[in-house]
Amino acid sequence: MTNSNDVPTDPKTIAGMIDHTLLKPEATRVDIKALCAEARIDAFASVCVNPVFVEDAKAFLAGCDVDVCTVVGFPLGAHLTDIKVEEAARAIEAGAGEIDMVMNIGALKGRDDLFVERDIAAVVEICRNGGALCKVIFETCLLTDVEKIRACDAAIGAGADFVKTSTGFSKGGATIEDVKLMYDAVNGAGLSVKASGGIRTLADFKAMVSAGASRIGASAGVAILEEAVGAKKKSVSNDDY
Repeated sequence: MTNSNDVPTDPKTIAGMIDHTLLKPEATRVDIKALCAEARIDAFASVCVNPVFVEDAKAFLAGCDVDVCTVVGFPLGAHLTDIKVEEAARAIEAGAGEIDMVMNIGALKGRDDLFVERDIAAVVEICRNGGALCKVIFETCLLTDVEKIRACDAAIGAGADFVKTSTGFSKGGATIEDVKLMYDAVNGAGLSVKASGGIRTLADFKAMVSAGASRIGASAGVAILEEAVGAKKKSVSNDDY
């Protein structure tokens, strides 16, 4: 059975489901400062930045409730496990409260599911010890539906908090079908779904939440929220007649 989540219309609730993201390789410290300023104003769930900017983002967000999310094994997932573990540990030490790790895609496609689970579990352990959430990025555009389900099983076995569709740096992003499939596979085990990659409008946001996502990764968070505020104002205005 697929999910039929209630899709929020309140801009504050919508903002609290968005990881405001800037992972472009050309991003500068000035860009990260601007990202954090936007996140502070709009009260997004987190900013998602590359590891080199975690400490800066934590400082820029001092005194507010916006968390710092970073990526591990990004964007290919082919790092050695101990490198992923060290990367996660150093990010948490620098102030990250959420870790989005890329699973070993090649190992999954090679049917070495035990390795995939152990790779994830090693990062999960570091996250647990550091009080951070662990989200597992699948890169769904590279996987068959059967492989996506096996990836979900590995994430469940490893004790992850979320499964996530995409890095945004491969040949495709989140799809409604993938979010539904992942939700159905993990919901009973208590994991959540993060949709990311190509989510640019309020309509995109609503479609992903309706399919089962409870967190959205987007570089267009401000634009999505502006649409939501506009829609809310229009609704209030219509209620006057």
